[in-house]
Amino acid sequence: MGTGKNGTFDKIPDLSQWAILVTYEGDLNLNTQFGSFILKWFDLFCKKQTIYILKPIEGHGLWDQKKVFGNLPATSNYEGEIAVLTRATIRLNKLRYFWKNVAPIASQMSTADGFINSYGVGEVPWVKQATFSVWKSKEMMKNFAYKMPQHKAVIKKTRKQKWYSEDMFTRFTIQQKIEK
Repeated sequence: MGTGKNGTFDKIPDLSQWAILVTYEGDLNLNTQFGSFILKWFDLFCKKQTIYILKPIEGHGLWDQKKVFGNLPATSNYEGEIAVLTRATIRLNKLRYFWKNVAPIASQMSTADGFINSYGVGEVPWVKQATFSVWKSKEMMKNFAYKMPQHKAVIKKTRKQKWYSEDMFTRFTIQQKIEK
């Protein structure tokens, strides 16, 4: 998937940064799951690599009409460091509203208490967008998402004005982080 600049979406992609999302069951072996070709390509072309091995723990919604992470509970008791994937297909007649609201929220996320990192990714430019973010705790992430007035207002707008034809929100524990 392509990525935006500075940890968020952007109408002009950051061609020096890419994202790959892989789901798997059972034990993970990077050399066989990704294939040696992809890992060698990363080593050759990527100055920096960050690989997150994640375990989905809670969420709801669909990605291309599928529950890509299986049947998850809507919430869990987990409170440690957390990764979050929010993904939506934006209705074409709502693109203007979505893009108008991205920049102010993204700038506030990067300064939010407990924020560690984020990446804006998309598989279809401008229409199918996702944010992958990492937070010190679920509570800190929820404070940003649901208590920060501007973000709370945008969430309300997305629902009231039906910006998305589908959306998915999934939270993960970070099993391993590999940096090269």
